[in-house]
Amino acid sequence: MKKQEINIIDSIKQPEVKAPAKKKRRKIKVSDIILYFIFFLIVVACVYPLLVVLGASFTSESAISEFGFHAIPKEWSLDAYRYIITSKEMILRAYGVTIFVTIVGTLMSTLVVALYAYPLSRKDFKYRKLFTFIAFFTMLFSGGTVAGYMVTTGILNLKNSIWVLIFPYVMNAWHVIVMRSFYSMSIPTAIIEAAKIDGANEYQIYFKIVLHISLPGLATIALFATLTYWNDWWLPLLYITEPQKYNLQYLLQSMISNIQNLTENSAQMGSANLLANVPKEGARMALCIIATLPILFVYPFFQKYFIQGLTVGSVKE
Repeated sequence: MKKQEINIIDSIKQPEVKAPAKKKRRKIKVSDIILYFIFFLIVVACVYPLLVVLGASFTSESAISEFGFHAIPKEWSLDAYRYIITSKEMILRAYGVTIFVTIVGTLMSTLVVALYAYPLSRKDFKYRKLFTFIAFFTMLFSGGTVAGYMVTTGILNLKNSIWVLIFPYVMNAWHVIVMRSFYSMSIPTAIIEAAKIDGANEYQIYFKIVLHISLPGLATIALFATLTYWNDWWLPLLYITEPQKYNLQYLLQSMISNIQNLTENSAQMGSANLLANVPKEGARMALCIIATLPILFVYPFFQKYFIQGLTVGSVKE
């Protein structure tokens, strides 16, 4: 009897093991299918032109003239890249200038914008409305190209200087407003007050607390600044006359203009035979690929913080 009682007690104590519940499969709605299809069309519309440019850069000039531009080359050729390689020293130098300007300019612009926007987000800053108005005013009115050229060349003496490609884009009023909104939505006032109670001053609060919380916003501003510096050709056009200081975009634009001028004047000069082997259209496409690919590799590093920075504030407590 004792053994039977023990077995009964053990059976009572042991909990019943329930079979794992099967996960319910989410039913795909018709609206989801339509939404996915629309997203697919948007992706195709964005990616296909790039594939066409890439395919044209590997297509022979005769095939482009006969069949036009296609994502898959009708006749494979590396003539466009061979033609560009003939000026590889200039291109490499322009790459170096562009990389230096982009890195230094992005760091300076992000720092200046972040430092200017932070006081504007603090309600206890007495003059925040005044400095917000000053930043906003520059978005509506400016001195113009002539006044900017006179100040840059006559007063600052920055003509043909590498810094003339950096300083004009360091401050951006729209970036300041975006960053101010990010600070206001993502930095709790309680954290700042707690840090002050612990004895932290304003510099310690900003550099040790606020900056760590603000990585998504900083990454968003840094990506905007990177695109601005990388794609800029206007400043070299105005202020740079020495070819060794051309950045990549302006050099490529100059090469495309030279190819176009040679093509238009070849008939009048009687030099059509000299330009017969020049891959005019293919070279243009190859130059676009050379200028675009590096920034495509940089974007994935910013994507995580970039999306988070754009969506901050969409969910509020």
